[in-house]
Amino acid sequence: MSPSPVRPSLLRERSEQAVLEVVFREGPITRPEIAARTNLSKPTVSAVVDRLEKADLVHATGERHGRRGRKPMAYVVSDRAGFVVGVDVGGANLRAGATDLYGELICERQEATAAGGARAVGQQMLTIVNDVVSAAQDTHQRLLSLGISMPGVVDQRTAMTSLAYNVSTDGGFDPLGVIGRRYDVPVLVDNNINLAAVWEKWSGLAQRVSTFAYVSIGAGVGMGVVIDDEIVRGAHGAAGEICYLPIGSDPFDERHRVHGGLEDEIGAAGIVAAWRVEDGAAPASAGEVFEWARDGHPGARRIVDNVARHVGVAIATVAAVIDPELVVLGGGIGSNELLLAPVRATAAALFPLTVRIETSMLGEKAALQGAIAIALREARRQLFSAGRRGHPIAA
Repeated sequence: MSPSPVRPSLLRERSEQAVLEVVFREGPITRPEIAARTNLSKPTVSAVVDRLEKADLVHATGERHGRRGRKPMAYVVSDRAGFVVGVDVGGANLRAGATDLYGELICERQEATAAGGARAVGQQMLTIVNDVVSAAQDTHQRLLSLGISMPGVVDQRTAMTSLAYNVSTDGGFDPLGVIGRRYDVPVLVDNNINLAAVWEKWSGLAQRVSTFAYVSIGAGVGMGVVIDDEIVRGAHGAAGEICYLPIGSDPFDERHRVHGGLEDEIGAAGIVAAWRVEDGAAPASAGEVFEWARDGHPGARRIVDNVARHVGVAIATVAAVIDPELVVLGGGIGSNELLLAPVRATAAALFPLTVRIETSMLGEKAALQGAIAIALREARRQLFSAGRRGHPIAA
């Protein structure tokens, strides 16, 4: 039996996908260059580029100079092809940002996370997302996907969040319920430390590392685990919740059931509480304790050394289980330069194999960037998927 001929519309879809992909990867790029990259005929490329232009997916950026004779036009993916939005719901701050399909920032917003539990935070999240989407639509037309970074444990089947006590009194949060059907786009939800690890893989120290851990210490304590270039989430989405490691003076103390013994010891609230015991006064923040330690204050130095010791113990424990090539320290506290040397020393004293430990250079917005990264991946998949629902040029 002879094979069925490929339908002309399918051929056209494949040609459009091939042209769009090469414009995305290499633009600005001319039609002759596109033909050379895709092995499509010049007339086919011209026809496809014309359709992509009419669909607002690509546009000309001007003539390519430096050549004799007629100068061909160069093309890039159009701003009007769309944009993505990422949201990071944190215990201290709520951030949102929109980027174009190249990951270039269009607009960004940040506010202190609302007090009052899940309802207040949900309303704040919806307001800030609406604000960012509205601003981005002025120049980039349509939202393609939305990524949400959440603290706590995220069930990948339902996107329901649990153990997010920094934003909800009972630990529960329903980000999809908050967004509802307002935006008819894919909404992807993941744990904030997992997404910080994703961004570390995309743009940070782990770009060429397949197995690593990202340890974040701030208002909360958590870890993102990447093995063979894949995020490890576990059976319930709780892989990496090192805040519950039984490390501390009394791991069976009932007060650790909420935030975990390690977080109660070295998270921001734990550091502030330790300073009250040390000095009798409350500092403005955990960061202030680190500033005093940098200035040589003996009490502050003891607190910082205690934090470093516990982090080193946690890393040695994790290293014995997953044997990472790299451990990256991040978060507002974890990325402090005072921690790196004593953390390395503690981990080396406890684990006999060499574990490379470094401080993240990506700053406090790593989780937001990770949320944007997963939204970008989904948006690009949509654009490059021939025949996708609602494709403006596949009919």
